[in-house]
Amino acid sequence: MRRALKSPLALTIGLAVAALVGISVWLLTDPKTTRADALRTGGLAGASIVALYALWLNDRRRKVEEGRQEIERQRHDLESHRAERDLERVADERFAKAVELLGDSADQVRVGALHALAGLARSRVAYRQTVLDVLCSYLRRPFEHKEENTRDPENSREHVVRQTAQRLIAELLPARDDLDAEAYNLDLTTATLDHFDLSGRRVGELTLRHAHLHSTARFHEMRIEGPLWMTAAELHGKLRMHDSHLNRGWFTGTKFMEKAVFVRSEFGAEVSFEGAVFSGEALFEGTTFGDSLTLLRTKFDDYADLRFSARPSRLELKHTLVRPDREHALPDWLSTQRQPNGDVRIAAVRA
Repeated sequence: MRRALKSPLALTIGLAVAALVGISVWLLTDPKTTRADALRTGGLAGASIVALYALWLNDRRRKVEEGRQEIERQRHDLESHRAERDLERVADERFAKAVELLGDSADQVRVGALHALAGLARSRVAYRQTVLDVLCSYLRRPFEHKEENTRDPENSREHVVRQTAQRLIAELLPARDDLDAEAYNLDLTTATLDHFDLSGRRVGELTLRHAHLHSTARFHEMRIEGPLWMTAAELHGKLRMHDSHLNRGWFTGTKFMEKAVFVRSEFGAEVSFEGAVFSGEALFEGTTFGDSLTLLRTKFDDYADLRFSARPSRLELKHTLVRPDREHALPDWLSTQRQPNGDVRIAAVRA
C-alpha cells in the first residue's frame, strides 16, 4: 500500500479525485450552485491535476530522451576520436616506413617510398607540409648532375628518382588561383634540380639559396606569397619567371647562365639583384617593382630589356654594367654611360 502511494500516477489520481470531491462538495454548500455545475467545476479541477501530471511526465520523458541522446553523442564522439587516433597511428607508421625506405639502395624502392609519402599527403592534409619538407630534403642530398649521354647507370637511376620527387612536389602544391588553400613552404637550399617546374602553382616561402638549376627552370604564372630566396644560385639553363606574382625576391650573387625571362611579373615589395650576373638575355619588359629595386654591381653580359612597367619607388644603381657592343632596350628614365676603361654602365636620368 505504501509503495502505491509513492507512485506519482497513484498520487495524481488521488489528488484529482480529492479535488473533484472536495471542490464539488464545497460548491454545493452554495444554494445558488446546481449539482451539475459543482460536478463540472470539480471535474475541471481534477482534470487540471491530471493534465499537470501529463505535462510533468512528458517533460520527464523529454529529459530522459535528451540524456540518452547526449550519451549516444558522447559514445559516437569517443568512437570517432578512437578511430581518428587509429588513423593517425597508421599514418605515422606509414610515414616512418616510407622515410626509412628513402635510404634503400634500390631506386624502385625509393620511387615507391616517394609515392607513398605523396599519397599520405593527399589523404592527410596535416602531413602535407611535412611530406614536402621530406621531398625537399631528398633533393638537397649531394648529387652530381651529368648530361644524359654521360650518365652512368647509377647516376641515371638516381636522376629518375629525383625527377619523381620534383614532380610530386609540384603536384602537392595548390594551383595559383586557389587562394583558400594553404601556401606551403619549400626549402631547396643547395639542391641540384633538373627541369624543375612549379609553373602555375602557389607557394609560401620559396628558398633556393646556393641551388643548381639545370635545363629550363619554370617558375612562370606562379604566386609566391612569401619571400623568394634565390641567392648565390646557379642557373645553368633558361629561367622562365614571366607572368608571376611575387612579394619579395632576393637574387643576390646569382648567376644566370642562359636567358632569364621576367616579363610581366609583379613584385610587391623589395627586390635585389645585387652582384647578379646575366650571361644570357635578361628580359624585364612590363615587369612591375612595387617598392624598391637594387641593381648594385649587377652585370648584363648579353642583351638586356629593362623596360619596366614603371619606375620603382626606390632604384639603386651603382656599377651596373651592360655589354658594350649590344643595343639594349631601356626606358626613358635610364641611360647608358661609357666609362674610361671601356665599360658601359646604366645610370638613372635625372628628372
